Amino acid sequence: MMDHGGDSERGESPPVRSGHLKSEETVEISASAVKELRDRTGAGIMECKRALVEADGNFDRASEILRQQGLARADKKAGRVATQGVIDAYIHAGGRIGAMVEVNCETDFVARTDDFRRLAHDIAMQVAATGPKYVRRDEVPADDAGRVSELALLAQPFIKEPGVTIEDLIKRNVAKLGETIRVSRFARFALGEES
Repeated sequence: MMDHGGDSERGESPPVRSGHLKSEETVEISASAVKELRDRTGAGIMECKRALVEADGNFDRASEILRQQGLARADKKAGRVATQGVIDAYIHAGGRIGAMVEVNCETDFVARTDDFRRLAHDIAMQVAATGPKYVRRDEVPADDAGRVSELALLAQPFIKEPGVTIEDLIKRNVAKLGETIRVSRFARFALGEES
């Protein structure tokens, strides 16, 4: 008789973990739940599954876990060189206000994705709508320190999602696309307005 690791000579099978101890508990996560979280966040399949398991199936907690992981990844990628990208323009209805932005990433592959192009267009729309004067917070003169969220593009609340700053929107896309993303420059034009 062959030994398969249990006490087969006595007719007993090897012990099976019951999974009823708290440390051994696993939450069953369906493929549709993973897909729904992936659609909502843009994160990878395995990242979504791990986040759902960690959050005991709670979508909001899983989304927050993925957001925190994405911000941590974005911070790690911040030092990378970004020389590829797109220049996008937004002209408001009626043609009285317009903006152009240069948004950079690391590779032309990412620059051609719909997500990256949508981000660049949203940033151009933001510039047209809000008229920032500077890209980053540290560019705002000390005299205007109280108006940073008005004057610095990255500090502004996103017009489509006011609870998120443009900097947070960019970090969300860094996490999703896996590359450094940087706004290099912008220009805003308003009919009859002098620069």
